[in-house]
Amino acid sequence: MEPMYASGMAAKLRSQWDRDDGLGQNHKAVKLLGQDYEMLKAQCLQSRTLFEDSYFPACASSLGFKELGPHSSKTAGVRWMRPPELCSRPQFIMDGATRTDICQGALGDCWLLAAIASLTLNDNLLHRVVPHGQNFSDGYAGIFHFQFWQFGEWVDVVIDDRLPVKDGKLLFVHSAEGGEFWSALVEKAYAKLNGCYEALSGGSTSEGFEDFTGGVTEMYELNKAPSDLFNIIRRAIERGSLLGCSIDISNTRDMEAVTFKKLVKGHAYSLTAVDEVVYRGTPTKLVRIRNPWGEVEWTGAWSDNAREWDSVDSATRSRLQNRSEDGEFWMSFQEFLREFSRLEICNLTADALEVNQVKKWSTSHYQGEWRRGSTAGGCRNYPATYWLNPQFKINLKHPDTAGQDKCTFLVALMQKDRRKQRKEGKDMETIGFAIYEVPQEYAGQSGVHLKRDFFLTHGSSARSELFINLREVSTRFALPSGEYIIVPSTFEPQKEADFVLRVFSEKPAESEELDDEIKANLPKVNYLDESQIDAGFKSLFRQLAGADMEISVTELQTILNRIMKKHKDLKTDGFSQEACRSMVNLMDTDGSGKLGITEFHVLWEKIKHYLDVFRKFDVDKSGTMSSYELRLALESAGFKLTNHIFQLIVLRYTEQDLNVDFDNFVICLVRLETMFNTFYALDTDKDGSISLNFNQWITLTMFV
Repeated sequence: MEPMYASGMAAKLRSQWDRDDGLGQNHKAVKLLGQDYEMLKAQCLQSRTLFEDSYFPACASSLGFKELGPHSSKTAGVRWMRPPELCSRPQFIMDGATRTDICQGALGDCWLLAAIASLTLNDNLLHRVVPHGQNFSDGYAGIFHFQFWQFGEWVDVVIDDRLPVKDGKLLFVHSAEGGEFWSALVEKAYAKLNGCYEALSGGSTSEGFEDFTGGVTEMYELNKAPSDLFNIIRRAIERGSLLGCSIDISNTRDMEAVTFKKLVKGHAYSLTAVDEVVYRGTPTKLVRIRNPWGEVEWTGAWSDNAREWDSVDSATRSRLQNRSEDGEFWMSFQEFLREFSRLEICNLTADALEVNQVKKWSTSHYQGEWRRGSTAGGCRNYPATYWLNPQFKINLKHPDTAGQDKCTFLVALMQKDRRKQRKEGKDMETIGFAIYEVPQEYAGQSGVHLKRDFFLTHGSSARSELFINLREVSTRFALPSGEYIIVPSTFEPQKEADFVLRVFSEKPAESEELDDEIKANLPKVNYLDESQIDAGFKSLFRQLAGADMEISVTELQTILNRIMKKHKDLKTDGFSQEACRSMVNLMDTDGSGKLGITEFHVLWEKIKHYLDVFRKFDVDKSGTMSSYELRLALESAGFKLTNHIFQLIVLRYTEQDLNVDFDNFVICLVRLETMFNTFYALDTDKDGSISLNFNQWITLTMFV
């Protein structure tokens, strides 16, 4: 194993152990770039300097790369200033965090600001993102920190408080009064997390909701709204959920166009409350909406100065009516359905809800990856590779209500880090998932990764509504109790991405990643006595081995490469000396570093067997084996491996076109057999684990 490769794998393993130990939960957030807020702040106070963040410097690259790039008119004349330089008495949070603290600047991140505004409605949620005890007075050192949920874990982001300013005003988010800075600093920390401010341009409110709460979002198209949507909204608000809404645009000219009643198209609003009033003797449902721009408000029925309020009793009017131009307004639920296109509801996980909250989701989540040649199988349209995708099992045991056999659950598939990769020209992959009922013969089993034949003969029970290029695809289902397999995929095969799969269920449901159990069914090695070996083989061996009657690494290389030249149908670069050393190590029972006649005879029989397997699975007779043919071939040779180990094999043994030639196939099998044999020899009590000191570890790894 190459040193960098090995150290990378060790780091990955170490990281997984840390996460199993609770790292990444809100109380034990991962420190972004290893920056420790408390330690950095103490250093600044000790040296009496203000913090300057070298990882997110006050320069053009932190602003953006195109619209906000170094040569754009929007960034011309930008200066970076700290709040104490902008006003005489800056405040972090003044009189509590309110929705008027969030006014949009020159960045198209209304989706993010709508999410931040919703946070101000729930102190508990706000202070998970904005830790207590930060201000511009006691122990001020120009350093702040915030916590965001990112793809399954909480991340602590440290920033300095130098903010981009143009013409004496904050370039991006700002408070209505101008002297309050928590919202501008949250936006900066989120920009750092995503690479730059411009990476935040354009998005869905659900993305902000989820990154501030760790919740999962459902979308409702309002032209197909369910009949009980008002109650769904009311229950969601009672449950502490966050809600966002927007109006679709029909063309690019519509973007942020203002309708004659002052609603903004293509713009993200937050829905902050619902109520029911008696208007002229008739119960009327109302919703309260907030525009993060601050001043542009709906002017239709139930708006701030609308005459409808005159027909409502004074107690209700004083409770609900607000005449200020703060961007927040009431409208009737019926007009809301007509005017707006989409509603997003972010369901919160149990850890984000108040302790006394009665209704909580049961949740589980998994980290996964699609990798070219190993696990990027594409959708069902590609049957040759579809089965290679990661597979997850959910066991629905508890129906929602007694006497019925329907279990409600929500599946959310999220692709990771795509916003961060925009600078490199990458965008969202098109993703989705399908759900299959577990066949009877596999019920209750976990060490099973279903193969191609299963998917050729079984249809799905349910699937995501669409394959779409959003960060997350989520759908709510109600299926009969039983075991199901969720197969997440990109639309086309060989598209690489990391993902998080989350399952939220109304009642507790067991779930797990389905994967083959690691095991090797290796044929018993038959070491013949010299007298039993065929005379023709002995004669050949004498010719090859020379006077010492043993075959060295160099001699083995010469022999194998001479044989390979005779097999014109096989593609090979020839066996390297390193490969031949691996083979000698596998067969060398006496530790001489060379092979005697009986050892060489066993190796010879192995290579002939490997050749048969290779030819059998090289279906298209190309002389090489595709990576998905390789997985079947390895299984035929006796090796069952997990997705992760198969990914490593593809990385290590395939050529650039993801095909495996014969010499690499042999080396892979030899190496696998050596590793299994070594482990089995050391695992004397057969409990599946071994203990080595450093001397034994280094001796072993240098040898195999």
